[in-house]
Amino acid sequence: MAAAGYIVLTLKFKKVDRRWTAYCEELGTATLGRSLPEADKRLKEAILLHLNTLEDVGERNRFFKENNIKLYPVRPKEDITICVPLNKDVFVEPHIQAIPALTAA
Repeated sequence: MAAAGYIVLTLKFKKVDRRWTAYCEELGTATLGRSLPEADKRLKEAILLHLNTLEDVGERNRFFKENNIKLYPVRPKEDITICVPLNKDVFVEPHIQAIPALTAA
């Protein structure tokens, strides 16, 4: 399936006790993991599930508009900058997600 475009998401990770919490600011999707890589993997899986569900119920365009999520027609350059706190237990990273073309209803 061809990509309709791309969105840029902000992923935040924070160490809480012995676990990592993971949160996508734009979608409100969250999860946790025992390690930073596990939390990252789980969050990206949750993001795909969230986006697929929005498409399945026909709400993707409305959700993007209401949450000011910009759909880029081509993949943005990798040099997106996000301010990262200077704390060893908190990480912020940009994530570029391909968005599949809408399917006919």
